[in-house]
Amino acid sequence: MKIRVIVNPRAGSGKASAVAGAVAAELTQRGADFDLRETRGPGDAGTQVASAYKDGKTLALLVGGDGTVNEAVQAFVDESGQPVAGPELGLISAGTGGDFPRTFGRSDLETAIERILHRPARRIDHGVLRCRSFDGTERIHAFANIASFGITGLVDRTVNRSPKWIGGRAAFLGGTLVAAAKYRCAPLRVFVDDELWLTGPCYTVAAANGQYFGAGMRIAPDADPSDGLLDFIALTDPRARRMLELLPKVFSGAHIDQPGVQVKRGTQLRAELLRDDDPVYVDSDGENPGTLPFEAWIAPGGIMLRI
Repeated sequence: MKIRVIVNPRAGSGKASAVAGAVAAELTQRGADFDLRETRGPGDAGTQVASAYKDGKTLALLVGGDGTVNEAVQAFVDESGQPVAGPELGLISAGTGGDFPRTFGRSDLETAIERILHRPARRIDHGVLRCRSFDGTERIHAFANIASFGITGLVDRTVNRSPKWIGGRAAFLGGTLVAAAKYRCAPLRVFVDDELWLTGPCYTVAAANGQYFGAGMRIAPDADPSDGLLDFIALTDPRARRMLELLPKVFSGAHIDQPGVQVKRGTQLRAELLRDDDPVYVDSDGENPGTLPFEAWIAPGGIMLRI
């Protein structure tokens, strides 16, 4: 196995740099064949993954957070959203939210390295979305975990402009409360696999490959990243009070059977505004690629993952 360790030094308010040193020490102790590169700016993790593949590396080992994973999976799609070959991916979580690895079970560093080196890679799906970028052009963007729109997109904008030192869960809870005070549900039309699913206002709609977002909210408790499907969850009650009542249940996944929550499974979701309102922001693994209109679809088995 030829490994390139790709470190996002800004992840976790600098935590990733310290973790990278411990990763290098573990790999050296185990006699692994590796080199180490740091990302140089936004989006560079995807470039580094593609470069690692061209350099003959069989594993790109990411040290960072959900944003680093989101950047990395861009290496697996082209400009039109079609699959592109790449190396196996491994992940050492060192970010703010840490939601993507929660679906697979988190472990200490020594155990994580042992699994990455010696467990077989598993084939997983990833998602692809289309939305309107902030410059008004169409944007194609891959996601590993969850893409959503509505209040979740506004929460991301709030959290990403806030200090990360307060911790992931506190940052996302604070961002949710701030966003809830501002957000007004826009009327939408939502289709799943080209059949009408929802019409009307929604607080958020999520297209889930993994189970968690928002630093531990189990929004899609039945999502399986290797089943070739996305789980779609919509919070449809337009009252802010009801959304905040559901919030504690989302952490355990107990919201699924509650009134005002709609669930569906499929391979593609499309959403459009019924009138021109304020922009409805899109979330992709904690990042903000743009606004509605929105389309998301599954890319089955596109990534070989070691975790």
